[in-house]
Amino acid sequence: MAITPYAAGTYANDINTRRLVALKGQLNDLSGQLATGRVSETYGGLGSGRGTSLNAHAQLSALDGYDAAIDLGRIRIDLASAGVGQAATLASDTWNQLSNTVAQVGGSARLSLKSIAEGRLGGFVDALNQSSAGQYLFGGRVTDIAPVETADKILNGDPAAALDGIGAVIAERQAADLGTGTPRTGRLSLTQAGAALTLSESADPSVRANFGFTIEGAVSSNPSALGLASVVGSAATASLAFASQPRDGDIVRVTVQNADGSQSFVGLMARISPAPESRNTFAIGADAAQSAANLAASLSGRTVVGAQSAAPPGVAATLSGGTAAAASISVAAQPSPGDTLRITLGLRDGTSTTITLIAAADGDTAAGRFAIGATPEETASHLSAALSAALEDAAANELTASSATRAASDFFAGSASPGLAPRRVALDAAGAATGYVADPSDRTVIWYRGDDASADPRQTLSLKVSSGESVAVGLQANEPALRNALAGIAVAASVGFTDDKADDARFAAFADRLKSFLQPDAGQTIEQINTDLSLASSRIQTQKSQNSATRLVLQNSLDGIESVSNEEVAAKLLTIQTQLQASYQTTATLAKLSLANYL
Repeated sequence: MAITPYAAGTYANDINTRRLVALKGQLNDLSGQLATGRVSETYGGLGSGRGTSLNAHAQLSALDGYDAAIDLGRIRIDLASAGVGQAATLASDTWNQLSNTVAQVGGSARLSLKSIAEGRLGGFVDALNQSSAGQYLFGGRVTDIAPVETADKILNGDPAAALDGIGAVIAERQAADLGTGTPRTGRLSLTQAGAALTLSESADPSVRANFGFTIEGAVSSNPSALGLASVVGSAATASLAFASQPRDGDIVRVTVQNADGSQSFVGLMARISPAPESRNTFAIGADAAQSAANLAASLSGRTVVGAQSAAPPGVAATLSGGTAAAASISVAAQPSPGDTLRITLGLRDGTSTTITLIAAADGDTAAGRFAIGATPEETASHLSAALSAALEDAAANELTASSATRAASDFFAGSASPGLAPRRVALDAAGAATGYVADPSDRTVIWYRGDDASADPRQTLSLKVSSGESVAVGLQANEPALRNALAGIAVAASVGFTDDKADDARFAAFADRLKSFLQPDAGQTIEQINTDLSLASSRIQTQKSQNSATRLVLQNSLDGIESVSNEEVAAKLLTIQTQLQASYQTTATLAKLSLANYL
């Protein structure tokens, strides 16, 4: 610190010097304010307003982040909406073509349906593989790889990896449902003994529970001639077992039969200590047997018809017991022309079909008719032939369509998660289907490679649009509406039809079942997904407007603290300049004084 010399004669000079320095400092400050428009270049120069300024800047910085997220989110939502819209259009176009073609007898449009559907499948896959800023939109939390496999691999598999596509899965399931014998009667057995016929389900409980037709009932219009005796079927009992002790987090997929005869999956996770209120879990016991017992207990009240898992733990479901349904028909007397026999058959998708046979005069061999022979035995023989032909016809049409759509549902229910690969048929040494394999891993293309662990796809991505609000905009290609539409188009792209009138019934059966995939009456729809995106877009746009209003208030507050009025600064500057000039002149005048001048 310098020590300023002091003498009585220097006091006036010191005062003048300090005044000039202060004025010069004020002049510099005002010149800087005039040049920058700001009160100070440091927060310290703002005085008591520095706390308010710091807080306002922090809020403005946060708003910048929110607005950046909103801008990216809007681009993402716009691209996703375009993809969902394209998917909806492709599904609608496929259904419109199917429904319009059904009305045509022997329609030539059926010939091109398969190739057109193949193109639509490719377009659907492209729509679900949209990306923005290097991130795929329909994979949930998995954003670095395309969520959906190529259309070619979905249809035809990956031969290099020995993985089947949906075409092979459909063919396998149809063979399992129709059976390997001739005629193909949908795994039902038809026998004749004299004037009596017996139509029965398979004696194998696993086959009876999973493949072919079920016998739901039979009605005779003339019981005295065409007598009926029915055996009502009952479900088999499933025994569950593990090859090894499950680990915490292992998943078991159990197939259960619904009241309408259809099947559905129940996924259960092994837990060391599951919460009492938790659903779809089972406790890991002291050993594999106890764990299997706990799994069975968690399925209490449900009819189990199969199970699958990874190995380990290697789950197995063995079916035993139960009763095969049967219908015994006895030709007790010759029927009259016009007498009818109706047999209702159930299918594994919850639908049913009815076979109607009409007694006709000898020589009438039209479909659905059986000739009245010379004896009851001969009539029974004609009835057996007519019933066999009707079963084969129903199997080729209704059962084939049901089988294909169920196989497609299984294919698209497949997941890369251990134990959740698509169901595959187990065969015996003769090549006949006996059930489903317990571990179908590494046999089928997994069509979806994104996140499948989230209960709510929307929650896989949230945009922080304000300090107190986040908007969920996540999407997954395996959402029910998208998955079902993709399955419907894939079936249309996998099955060919002819323009022959004889193919009308089969085409109608397929079209009837594909409607629930492409234009569902219940459950999630593609339009609902688009609605979710529209609502999210509206919310973030509203929040951006609110952010703009908040930004304006904060900016006005900052302007009052940090900014200066150019007019006010200019006036002060002129005042300081005038004071400086006066001080300089006074100092200069005083500087010219000397003893000689004074005298």
